Amino acid sequence: MPIVAAGHPVLRRRTVPYDGQLGDALLTRFVRALRVTMRAAPGVGLAAPQVGVGLRIAVIEDPAPVPEEVRVARGREPQPFRVLVNPAYEAVGSERAAFFEGCLSVPGYQAVVARHAAVRLTGQDERGRALDEEFTGWPARIVQHETDHLDGTLYLDRAEPRSLSCNAATARYWGQPTAEEAARALGFDLP
Repeated sequence: MPIVAAGHPVLRRRTVPYDGQLGDALLTRFVRALRVTMRAAPGVGLAAPQVGVGLRIAVIEDPAPVPEEVRVARGREPQPFRVLVNPAYEAVGSERAAFFEGCLSVPGYQAVVARHAAVRLTGQDERGRALDEEFTGWPARIVQHETDHLDGTLYLDRAEPRSLSCNAATARYWGQPTAEEAARALGFDLP
């Protein structure tokens, strides 16, 4: 499916809770299409508004093929494919972590975003089974990013403006596992 870019109104609207609007067969096809689109992009999550659908549905999956140094610094562990229906999160503790983050709907750019280091996710899966799970590290970041999409929030709304970098600059200057060097060089504070 085509991914809509920042500026499209659907990305700024709060989504409608999913209560069976698609029916089982169409929901299954929609989830499959979200998965294929996410993987093809490639990305680690995709929310329904990113394909122009204002329903509270998102998918996440992260194979986490990163160097060990990055895995440890960011808490990036592989995540299996999951469907999040009507998800919500709340912080677990007060610790925050700041890393460069990008978005399929804001192609070509990344910025440092401080997010909760751990969150509790509640909602349902695609079969209506309750979800109640704690996520830490990078998986917590993915959950927050995708759930934010469902509330009409883009990562840029939470980003440190001085850190905004095109992908080429991010790769050239800020490829370190943490954002400390970028914060010093660009003049912003980390949590």
